[in-house]
Amino acid sequence: MNSCGLKLFTCEWLPKDKEPKGLIFICHGYAMECSITMNSSAIRLARAGFAVYGIDYEGHGKSDGLQGYITSFDHVVEDCSNHFTAISERKENMGKRRYLLGESMGGAVALLLHRKKPDYWDGAVLVAPMCKIAEDVKPKPVVVNILTKLCKVIPTWKIIPTQDIIDVAFKVPEIRHQVRNNPYCFKGRPRLNTGNELLRISLDLEKRLEEVSLPFIILHGEADRVTDISVSKQLLEKASSWDKSLKTYPEMWHGLLYGETVENIDVVFADIIGWLEERCGLGNSRIEKQLKTESDDLQTK
Repeated sequence: MNSCGLKLFTCEWLPKDKEPKGLIFICHGYAMECSITMNSSAIRLARAGFAVYGIDYEGHGKSDGLQGYITSFDHVVEDCSNHFTAISERKENMGKRRYLLGESMGGAVALLLHRKKPDYWDGAVLVAPMCKIAEDVKPKPVVVNILTKLCKVIPTWKIIPTQDIIDVAFKVPEIRHQVRNNPYCFKGRPRLNTGNELLRISLDLEKRLEEVSLPFIILHGEADRVTDISVSKQLLEKASSWDKSLKTYPEMWHGLLYGETVENIDVVFADIIGWLEERCGLGNSRIEKQLKTESDDLQTK
């Protein structure tokens, strides 16, 4: 139950019969959810030895709220922060690395979680992050102006004129069919307030890219027509992180984790898991500082 009284669905995938190498917190995209569309991604990561945790945002998946409706992006970030922090602070997880994995709108969530607690996370995997909505799917400025005013009167209405996201996000027709038949995925035009929040947050992120300071890898398809790859390149350039990289994939679309061919998805996950495992093999100043603090506290007692 969150602060607004909504019950939020959560899920987890754990490696079998072994201690997790680290914790991965997945932030799903707009209109998507964790337990079905992100299931194959989570299973890959759990098989690679990571404990994976997810949450469906308000109005998404199996969580409460009007389907496809976000009252405030701040609420989404707060809900994710509360859930992910509670898991991280469990006794058995105190010495484990914490990574965020955000896809599309979930990439924006991950960056805002980092902004909320700049020194808390050990890194982020940003898959086609929503730092700017691509012009192909964004309404014209005059339309945005009209819709912003209407948002105060009819915030839940589905009248934003845009292309079907499913058609432009997922390359493989079978995957498009699966998403359309998933009752937990929102279909149709975005609701007014949701679209307004997505635009507000993407504009805010684009203006403050230099504030990103955690280690990260961006993965972006060069044929992405949903989120703007040029801003992923700007994030790489402007972020103050000492450990940052960008992988681009020719001819791949927006849905890199489950919308491409199996061969392409294998390539993407090889890059993700390779990046995670490389950092798990390095020293971790956050954990070392945490363990020293705990040791000093015990000595004081």
